[in-house]
Amino acid sequence: MSKPSFAVIGLAVMGENLALNVERNGFPVAVYNRTSSKTDQFMRERAQGKRITPAYSLPELVQLMERPRKFLIMVKAGAPVDAVIDELKPLLDPGDIIIDGGNSLYTDTDRRAEALAPTGIHFVGMGVSGGEEGALNGPSLMPGCSPEAYQQLEPILAKIAAQVPDGPCVTYLGPKGGGHYVKMVHNGIEYGDMQLIAEVYDLMRRALKLSASQMQEIFQAWNETELESFLIEITAKIFQTLDPETGKPLVDLILDKAGQKGTGLWTVKDALDLGVPVPTIEAAVQARILSSMKEERVAASAQLKGPDATFAGDPDCFIQDLRAALYCSKICSYAQGMALLKRATVAHGYVYTFSEIPRIWKGGCIIRARFLGEIQSAYKRDPELVNLLLDEEFEQAIRERQGSWRRVVSTAAALGIPIPAISASLAYYDSYRTANLPQNLTQAQRDFFGAHTFERIDRPGVFHHEWNACCR
Repeated sequence: MSKPSFAVIGLAVMGENLALNVERNGFPVAVYNRTSSKTDQFMRERAQGKRITPAYSLPELVQLMERPRKFLIMVKAGAPVDAVIDELKPLLDPGDIIIDGGNSLYTDTDRRAEALAPTGIHFVGMGVSGGEEGALNGPSLMPGCSPEAYQQLEPILAKIAAQVPDGPCVTYLGPKGGGHYVKMVHNGIEYGDMQLIAEVYDLMRRALKLSASQMQEIFQAWNETELESFLIEITAKIFQTLDPETGKPLVDLILDKAGQKGTGLWTVKDALDLGVPVPTIEAAVQARILSSMKEERVAASAQLKGPDATFAGDPDCFIQDLRAALYCSKICSYAQGMALLKRATVAHGYVYTFSEIPRIWKGGCIIRARFLGEIQSAYKRDPELVNLLLDEEFEQAIRERQGSWRRVVSTAAALGIPIPAISASLAYYDSYRTANLPQNLTQAQRDFFGAHTFERIDRPGVFHHEWNACCR
């Protein structure tokens, strides 16, 4: 067996699955895990009979590999990644490549790439989306690195990535942290997608009193429309799943507290720092935080009263409105994410081909969806597109559906059912299309109490007014 030039460090499920994916696609693999019993178990079970070579120390791993060596680190983000790099660095030669395949913060990736650059060791920050199944059968890969490193890795990455009709779901995303930045925004959009679906579900169960089986039929049908996506598909499957102990829909027995690992929050924080509004994504993050306050919400529900959440209109018409509202809100969520990526090219110096980003999300990843092809086409039509809402196809899609969208928001408000992400999406759309917002008053207030000055619409310059003088 030829010596491997590719290694996976860290054999949790994602690491194991990526190692198996690489080997299945024709590349021998070396593996190492800090706990040797985990390595033994992997070799004894899933790796048995495959071109996978175990190592029980990092020096041993380095010695058994062919140069230039490529190391994919699959350990917990943060200090554990730095620890592996620090131990690995003195063992390597110029031209070797270290890949961080975890959910690292892009600033950490920038720092690591800069620290390794003088050594001649290439550092790659690579977002991996698709979960355990994607890692095994083909994920969406988002690498940021030097062109030289990508040239070395492309033959492997193109084989192990998800495959769609217009190519493998991997592309070069510029230097340093560019790949992890795209993955961060991808995860922020994922937060938005999931929250939008959850709000539609809440209106179906609380306003329309639909059962899980009825919702399963609706979501399954929607997955044959413009809403076709992995998340819509699995939502239908969730509604179909019964608890083996009680026979009830399992979703009805799950506590309404959603966890988060921080990537959605990172997206919101960076958007605020760069002055890019991402209200749909922010609403999704806030919804998860509010969901964690279970005991407080239960106590408040006994004291704070609202309207009767029973819908009195035509259920079938409202279901069609929900479909339209979900699609319009989804467009806004992606518009916000793409706008943030565009700003990052200026603020962080990242280099993106914007039509390529939705293309590599079309397969393997959690947010894969039919309409990503429409986003890809929008940026092919206009590579300098300022905002996705301004694309003629999406402009028309919203124009045709916005009546439904507005009915859903007003109905939810009247019934007292919170839909923060759908409402935030509509507010984003209405704010973005408004030539004159009320922030002239805000600026007047700032000048009144803090002499922050203001600009005028009738003449150039910066002005301050003595507001109290006219009020005495």
